[in-house]
Amino acid sequence: MSRLGFFFKRLVRLDWKRMWATTAVIRERSGKARIPLLFDMLKCAVKYNAGYMDYKIAEMWDLNDAQRRTVITRGISNSIVRRMNDKADWHFFDDKTQFNELFKEWIPRKWLLIDENTDPAALAPLTGPGKALIGKPLEGSSGQGIQKYEPEAWADGPEAFLRRLRDDGIGILEEMVVQHPEMARMCPTSVNTCRIATLLGDKRQGIVYAFLRIGNGKVMDNVDCGGMAARIDLDSGKLLTVGADKAGNRYEKHPITGTDIIGFTIPYWEEAKQMCLEAAKKVPSMRFVAWDVAITADGPTFIEGNSFPSHAVPQFAAHYPDGIGILPEFRKFIDV
Repeated sequence: MSRLGFFFKRLVRLDWKRMWATTAVIRERSGKARIPLLFDMLKCAVKYNAGYMDYKIAEMWDLNDAQRRTVITRGISNSIVRRMNDKADWHFFDDKTQFNELFKEWIPRKWLLIDENTDPAALAPLTGPGKALIGKPLEGSSGQGIQKYEPEAWADGPEAFLRRLRDDGIGILEEMVVQHPEMARMCPTSVNTCRIATLLGDKRQGIVYAFLRIGNGKVMDNVDCGGMAARIDLDSGKLLTVGADKAGNRYEKHPITGTDIIGFTIPYWEEAKQMCLEAAKKVPSMRFVAWDVAITADGPTFIEGNSFPSHAVPQFAAHYPDGIGILPEFRKFIDV
């Protein structure tokens, strides 16, 4: 799709009320007047396929044209996904039970499909004293609909618990991953996952970027649920940048635990990379996948894989203090 075609398609679907509210936030953060900002946002939409959230997250008002050409905007991200991933095979990643089955060699935890045919007795291997479980919709993203369950949830018996799961819209129930003590030192309330993106490009195949997603007091580490992210050095597994969230906040230390973010080292980093590189070959038609990897005391494990990777985290302005975004990294793998 051409830039203009993408622009007009987005224009038709635009949430004008939300955009207007976003421009108010941008005006406050940038110190610029709203009307010039709107015209600049329009320019970025046409020229770089940037939505208003792209403009906000990448702080494009502070970038010149050369820098703006290095930002992975929504339009560019969408075109990469359409080109690299066969939609007929998205289901291996979008359906969480299919994902768990296909990649089971790296997913040792117990899990159960929750549907109209689920036998309440099948809950027994997962429930028990001192356990914690995570329930998720069968499909979905951004942490939406995910629930944490503890023993009181099944205290009234498996039939009552199963009814609650169905009422909550849960499609898969899993044992909760217990993260490595070092990862818990960063934030103990959520499993802090590495977002590792593999790209089987025409020029090169490998890992194109990696970020640590860090919780900020909630069960989820997702940036759409108030979490933050910091960029991981691919060679060393150390965090290179401050933590940043979608609101534009920057953190040198975790606001709850006080743990230093820059320089924090991911345990089992080489093993995590190798796991993703091996898994990337399982479905050859899916050439661009963002893997969510938890680090346990025994090594890395998959939480899920994303067939349509979010472009939000890889464009946070705080991760690119020189204004040069992540697209140059993609261009080492493919022509963009």
